[in-house]
Formats: sequence, structure tokens, C-alpha cells
Amino acid sequence: MSEIREGLAYSREHEWAEKRGERIVRVGITDYAQSLLGDIVFVELPEPGTQVSAGDSVGSIESVKTVSELYSPVGGTVTAVNESLVDSPELVNGEPYDGGWMIEVELGGDAEEAFKGLLTAEGYREHLA
Repeated sequence: MSEIREGLAYSREHEWAEKRGERIVRVGITDYAQSLLGDIVFVELPEPGTQVSAGDSVGSIESVKTVSELYSPVGGTVTAVNESLVDSPELVNGEPYDGGWMIEVELGGDAEEAFKGLLTAEGYREHLA
């Protein structure tokens, strides 16, 4: 069974979102998603300063099997990308919730509103079932 962490919010497209302060949200793909993709060999991420809406494609993840889109679960401005993934994309496989995070977004609006359409850990478990 894939790891699903409590305290994170999840999209139906298998991204996770973590509040990091008032307006910053860290985003990555779930353990389930990385296990489906297999060995990740390349990650393409947006430039800091990029404006995104919830549900927008913000990059791609290439594995030995396929290429998959990365979607932003929240809207706002990309403030940071995980530069470690340039040289070590395999971090997404080994540490999807830690060293393998993808982007940070400064919310364009209220955090509660931004997270309203996302799933809890329990809701994500049910979604996978």
C-alpha cells in the first residue's frame, strides 16, 4: 500500500499540497503516483514567478515508462522550485513527500478557499480504493 500522509491535502490527479505558513503551499506527487510512474529520469518545472490556477499543468515528469503532467492543486504564483530534482530526479521516487517536492506556490487568495476542493488523507484513500 502506498504511503498517504495525514495533514496533507490531495488532488484527484495524485498531487499533494502542504501549507507552509500563511500563504505558501508546497506541492509534489503522491507516493502512489510515483510508484505508477516507475523510475523517474527527468522533471520539468515552471519558472518562479509563473502564475498558476488550480488544475493548471505546471510541468512534466518523465519516467522510463511514460511522461506525465504535473498539475497545481492550488492557484497563485510559483515562488520556488526544487532545484535538487534537476540533478537527482530520482528523489521523487525515494522521498515523494520530502526531498522530492516539486514547487512552492504563494496563494492568490484565502488558504481555506484554496484547499476546499482537495481531499483529506482519508478522502484520498477512498479515491484510490
